[in-house]
Amino acid sequence: MRAVIQERYGSPDVIELGELPEPVPADGEVLIEVRAASLNGSDRENLAGSPFYSRIGGLRRPRHPVPGSDVAGVVAAVGSAVGEFAPGDEVFGELAGYRGGLAEYVATPPALLARKPAGLSFVEAAAIPQSGCIAYRATLGVREGDAVLVNGAGGAGGAFVVGLAKHLGAEVTAVDRADKADYLRLIGADEAIGYEDEDWADHRDRYDRVVDLIGHRSPFRVHRALRPGGRYLMVGGRTRILLATLLAGPAAGARAGKRVRVLAVPQSRADLEAVTELVVAGAVAPVIDRVYPLAEAGAAFERIASGRNRGKVVVEVPGSR
Repeated sequence: MRAVIQERYGSPDVIELGELPEPVPADGEVLIEVRAASLNGSDRENLAGSPFYSRIGGLRRPRHPVPGSDVAGVVAAVGSAVGEFAPGDEVFGELAGYRGGLAEYVATPPALLARKPAGLSFVEAAAIPQSGCIAYRATLGVREGDAVLVNGAGGAGGAFVVGLAKHLGAEVTAVDRADKADYLRLIGADEAIGYEDEDWADHRDRYDRVVDLIGHRSPFRVHRALRPGGRYLMVGGRTRILLATLLAGPAAGARAGKRVRVLAVPQSRADLEAVTELVVAGAVAPVIDRVYPLAEAGAAFERIASGRNRGKVVVEVPGSR
């Protein structure tokens, strides 16, 4: 089968399209004929091997040579212990281990897969899993009238956070590159801030919730932007800031009744189904920046690594059977 192969960490130049044996599903696995796979910020990190926590799957080189975690496709075969899916079923979801999706076939346990709604294309479905589940967890408890800031709102996952916060009635401030301001307003932000022009962390006592997709500020600084009782949730960012937020975050804003923490988002079929119900109902929509063929996966990675993408970058895989 054709697959994108990453033998080492580095720039998009390290990946190439090659041939690998078609996987054979174990008794508790399904074999998916992949039709589309979307790229997340974590895929960019796993390609570069930075921040350092992205090397959990291999210190010197990726243990699994095929990148890509969010897929949509058709069940091609099932193991003997799988009863809930059958060949021909259209499914989507995250892959355990966060790798293996940029190939014509992938074998995976079915626990993280959901049935693709008929009204969604494979490209749309592939754009939901990781970013949709992060946004679903990050906006739990947001109430009508809350002031929510989303840092990194113009990237792969930001549109879901902005969309769900707006659906819940929040006033949303979106932060990203200044040249994305019109796009940020288009996806629902009430205010757009270019990080080159203004530092949102200087906004004292302004937000009920901050969702930080690219954290690089000290937990002792970010809490000042929160109102009493507010919450700062770090989703991704620099390793030292992640560790500082884990260790010192709970104490950083405690005196003012603020919560500063890292948001841990487990892979979850229940969360995937919950956010997909909102997509089907029209409450929020996946925003697709560009779609690339499998043969141009390097360009897809270059797009997301550059930070120019406005929404999800998706790689489409033509049917192989």
